[in-house]
Amino acid sequence: MSENLKFEVDEDGVGRITLNRPERLNAFTFEMIDAWHDALNKCRTDPNVKVIVITGEGSAFCSGGDIIEMEERLEHTPAQRKAELFERIERIPFLLEDIDKPVIAAMNGAAAGAGLDLALMCDIRIAAKSAKFGETYTKVGLVPGAGGTWFLPRLVGTAKALELFWTAEFLTAAQAQEIGMVNRVVDDADLMNETNKMARKIAAAPQQSVRMIKRAVLAGMRTDLRTHLDMISSHYAVITAGEDHQNAVREFVKNRK
Repeated sequence: MSENLKFEVDEDGVGRITLNRPERLNAFTFEMIDAWHDALNKCRTDPNVKVIVITGEGSAFCSGGDIIEMEERLEHTPAQRKAELFERIERIPFLLEDIDKPVIAAMNGAAAGAGLDLALMCDIRIAAKSAKFGETYTKVGLVPGAGGTWFLPRLVGTAKALELFWTAEFLTAAQAQEIGMVNRVVDDADLMNETNKMARKIAAAPQQSVRMIKRAVLAGMRTDLRTHLDMISSHYAVITAGEDHQNAVREFVKNRK
């Protein structure tokens, strides 16, 4: 693990990953990417982790890739640049998709470029009222390398996504909520309390249901209706044989008598 990334698991089964480089607005380095990947892997394999929360230390959520580190790689060949993206950075969205456990981004401050895309990869986004968000790639002559062009259109639609990418304009938290980029906006002082409240509520739910729902929603976004319903009927058959469902039904009937 890196000193620039904190990871802990609390007694409620919430794994917390905190980007910890506030003096650089939590800008990513490759060391942080590797540490983030390791922390997510721990969350994926640890049965005690039921929900994952990602946030930033200090005044920013994440300002994207570290520009100073980018300068050090300007002379790399196209093959090297592709490898650094696909083999290191793009491991993160692949891993987040592979994790069936809910992932919540607590957006405590500004998120830009890859820092915003980091949040878009998560399942739910809760934003502090003062936070601002921008897809700033055109300001440095880049394309979104971490999956932003895949995630953002699915949240806000193609036309709005293109507008945000091309103009690099920042949105307020309220504007982001209005277009569906974030789920909730809360007062800055309430951000972690509200995030923890949601995380604990999900962590207390039947975990087989929670994880199957996530997998079904993600799969349903890229399959036809017949394929999806065939898959969900199999999920349904498995989960109705489980203790969570059977105990809940028996308890409900018992209370009605």
